[in-house]
Amino acid sequence: MSADTPDAAAKKIGQAFLQNTAANLERWTRAIAAPPPAKMLRPHVPAVAASVATLVVVVIAMFAFDTAASNWANHEPQWFRDAFEKITDFGLSGWFLVPFGVGVLCLAAMVSPALSYMSRGVLLALAARFGFVFLAIGVPGLFVTIVKRFIGRARPYVGPFDDPFSYRPFIWRSEYASMPSGHSTTAVAAAIAVGAVWPRTRPVMWIYAITIMASRVFVLAHHPSDVVAGALTGAVGAFLLRRWFAARRLVFSPRDLCSFPGPSLRRVKAALHEVFSGRHPNYMNSLDLSSD
Repeated sequence: MSADTPDAAAKKIGQAFLQNTAANLERWTRAIAAPPPAKMLRPHVPAVAASVATLVVVVIAMFAFDTAASNWANHEPQWFRDAFEKITDFGLSGWFLVPFGVGVLCLAAMVSPALSYMSRGVLLALAARFGFVFLAIGVPGLFVTIVKRFIGRARPYVGPFDDPFSYRPFIWRSEYASMPSGHSTTAVAAAIAVGAVWPRTRPVMWIYAITIMASRVFVLAHHPSDVVAGALTGAVGAFLLRRWFAARRLVFSPRDLCSFPGPSLRRVKAALHEVFSGRHPNYMNSLDLSSD
């Protein structure tokens, strides 16, 4: 490497980091995709019962609440709607997927066999937590994005407001993508996923989720039944991902689904200091810097 020009050396280092990142992502993907124990594949009766009950609520809401809610929202004060038009944008999945996805990629670039055992453990624990939150929000969101186009329910603003049963299945147009609510799916999945990993955030996350769910009705983007259906999808998706990770002893205990103790802020700072301070001289040597 001593004969390389600075540009060539920088290129090799960049390629080495990319290879290290790709190798870590491949290993982590294999760990997540590993077959679970058979007992973890059994249906969770309380979760199934709650899902059935929620579906009943969705049907009741379609007949009892959707028309009245849409009519009310259509006559609400303009300042009220304008305020919630800004609030509702915080229900977009990108607010969670981008930072947690970038976090996983950065951790994949950092983790190296040359780091101390403690630092590797801290970074891997963070990567597992970030990866869980990313998938628990992203997978239900992707599911809803596809299914709602197949269902083809008209949004309330399409009108008339006294007809919540207007459907055009398989049309794949935004104005006919009301059921389920994608924002509600994201909000509830985020509340469950983030709250499961960091329990102290639960009150704030549920206030956030309820606010986003209400905002979708206030801005005439969804009927109440759409919001409940989206909440159900987000909850089921996050719960299934939690069981999936717990079955592999990742983040959560397979016994009670409680999260394992996470690394303290002090240990996270120490691990990052080891990565960026050059305190471990073999870190760069652990990367493959050989020429092509």
